[in-house]
Amino acid sequence: MNQTVKKIASYILVGIVIFVTILSVLAIWDVITLEDIFWKTSQSLFIIFLASLVILFISTVVASNDKKNEL
Repeated sequence: MNQTVKKIASYILVGIVIFVTILSVLAIWDVITLEDIFWKTSQSLFIIFLASLVILFISTVVASNDKKNEL
């Protein structure tokens, strides 16, 4: 189950990065104007990044404690 969650999370993050990349390229070519949208998207990605770091830290600590208890 752990591998499935990792795969789903990685696909979601890849999708978000592709979406932001497309928006950025469209903004560079002046197809769309997104000064506010880009700033909000950057903040959202930063929050997602921080949340994933916290989750990774917690899961690493819990997993290492479980392995120590088994020994």
